[in-house]
Amino acid sequence: MTETETTAGEIWTAPAKGADDRGRIYLAIVFCLLSMASVQFGAALTKPVMQELGPSGTTWLRLCFAALVLALFVRPPLLSYGKRHWFAAAALGTAMAMMTLCFFAAIERIPLGLAVAIDFLGPLTVATIFAGGRWRLVCPAVAAAGVLFLSWDGGAWVGDRLGVLLALGAAVGWGSYIVLMKHAGQRFSGLEGLSVSLLVAALVATPFGFRQAVFGLMPELALMTGLLALLVPLLPYALEFAALRWMKASAFGILMSLEPAIGAGVGFIVLGQELTPSQMLGVALVVTASAAGTMSRQA
Repeated sequence: MTETETTAGEIWTAPAKGADDRGRIYLAIVFCLLSMASVQFGAALTKPVMQELGPSGTTWLRLCFAALVLALFVRPPLLSYGKRHWFAAAALGTAMAMMTLCFFAAIERIPLGLAVAIDFLGPLTVATIFAGGRWRLVCPAVAAAGVLFLSWDGGAWVGDRLGVLLALGAAVGWGSYIVLMKHAGQRFSGLEGLSVSLLVAALVATPFGFRQAVFGLMPELALMTGLLALLVPLLPYALEFAALRWMKASAFGILMSLEPAIGAGVGFIVLGQELTPSQMLGVALVVTASAAGTMSRQA
């Protein structure tokens, strides 16, 4: 689903020591797959909670839990940061809040596989902006065709317009997140930037989700939301953090292009959202475009 940060530049350059160890490479691949599965299962399992707290209330609680846990683990020195640090964290946190609020509102209205495919247009756009030649136009066009195939179930258009617009908003947030994460990674050390940005994201989401969460919150829902916060975003961040130390960013990007397919599979397994043959073709087109865009960028 996302890029994570280590010390400045580690993610965006060559892999760390030990990347030539084949065993570690295989383990990194497993970590990436587990990360994507965690994100998609976390999104699918959020559905029952959203029925009680609404998508905004659920997202706000999830961000609060994640921000609190990571802050306790990282212990960022908040008083030592300057204006540039806070500006980077504020921009990244706003993008994170937009990404999560829009995405979980979208999956309430449209199938998970379609939402993930539209959402993935954000990072694909970022990747193809830096690509050269024909890939700059071909990859987004192929992905857009895949989204259209996913949107048609053979008899009618799937979901509603608002759900599609919300998924597009999540795509904008995810694309911005990738760009801003690199910037924040250069300002902060370790996971401090991610921790502070999550705190900002929780604050930004407060006007949208506080009322829904507080008035509908019960102890069992609070516990369930806390566990879901482990699935998204804490576990994926930790897994991707480890994976990116053992593999190149290009390989990581190609693996992450499988996320739309995993989202469609989880939607079928957990939510019973079946795909027609044309929708399966749509998933394949989005995955192909994402992988090609990543490879062309790295080339």
